[in-house]
Amino acid sequence: MKGSREVDAPNDIRLIDLAKHYGEVRAVDGVSLEIAQGEFFTLLGPSGSGKTTTLRLIAGFELPDAGCVELAGRDVSRAPAYTRDVNTVFQDYALFPHMTVQQNVEYGLRIKGVAKGERRARAQEALEMVRLPGAGARRPSQLSGGQRQRVALARAIVNRPRVLLLDEPLGALDLKLRLEMQSELKRIQTEVGITFVYVTHDQEEALTMSDRLAVFDQGAVVQVGAPAEVYEHPATAFVAGFVGTSNLLERDGRRFTVRPEKIRILAGEPADGLHVERGRVKDVSYAGPLTRYVVALDAGGELQVVAQNLETTSAEALEDRGREVSVAWRPEHTSAIAGKEEVS
Repeated sequence: MKGSREVDAPNDIRLIDLAKHYGEVRAVDGVSLEIAQGEFFTLLGPSGSGKTTTLRLIAGFELPDAGCVELAGRDVSRAPAYTRDVNTVFQDYALFPHMTVQQNVEYGLRIKGVAKGERRARAQEALEMVRLPGAGARRPSQLSGGQRQRVALARAIVNRPRVLLLDEPLGALDLKLRLEMQSELKRIQTEVGITFVYVTHDQEEALTMSDRLAVFDQGAVVQVGAPAEVYEHPATAFVAGFVGTSNLLERDGRRFTVRPEKIRILAGEPADGLHVERGRVKDVSYAGPLTRYVVALDAGGELQVVAQNLETTSAEALEDRGREVSVAWRPEHTSAIAGKEEVS
């Protein structure tokens, strides 16, 4: 099945102890990753965590201070960017304003000396794939932001690279367009079968689109896995706090996290097998389809709890502020956290 990791699957990208320093700043600090052929792989992290620098090292826009970049088994660590079988899509589209959409998409093929008839056919095919079949004669200034991003994507895939690198490509779009383009990008990647390496700081975007993702923190990769694995079983407090919202508790010398949606506020007697704690509702935020609670626990610490408003009104939810409650969750919905780091 596509997206699964097989032991013998060929790697399109292999990074070995990759490092890049700018003075005293360790932008990339010993990153090792393997990305399989045909994966949608996301580099996720906050600003300054090293994800974009890692992408630039793969592209050849930067050269590593140490370590190795392999593409399809070939060491390209010192190879110029133009010799690498990759294309990059940027947030600002980087379209030529004086060219038509068709000319923009054909540009890379023209530079490579592809015959006019073939490049026209391939450009039209790429525009059809991004659902802009009739836009070839228009100028970028005549397109919406979402349409310009589709043209940039068509221009990248028309060259049929082995790997497509995407550097926060949806960052300039409004929320509705972002959601639409997330679905489109995943559809296109599935259709063309090209390996996508996607950089974002948006956790929901990473969870929605990725086959696997790597979470970056301070130049290092702190966890790699499928979206559900990283979300349900964060390896560190940083991952728990950055990928979604999580609660960090310490009981009997054990530190663990539990997600807000896994916790329930009990209406009656608890069911068997639940971990139960007492507390008081400190704050309530009614958000239409759900209500967010902050519960101060008698045993120490606070919990964020999310409950769907199946029948609850705003007035009823807000009346819970100050109420003493019991909260409960299943032990298997917790993840043990090692070390003494704080949730970011």
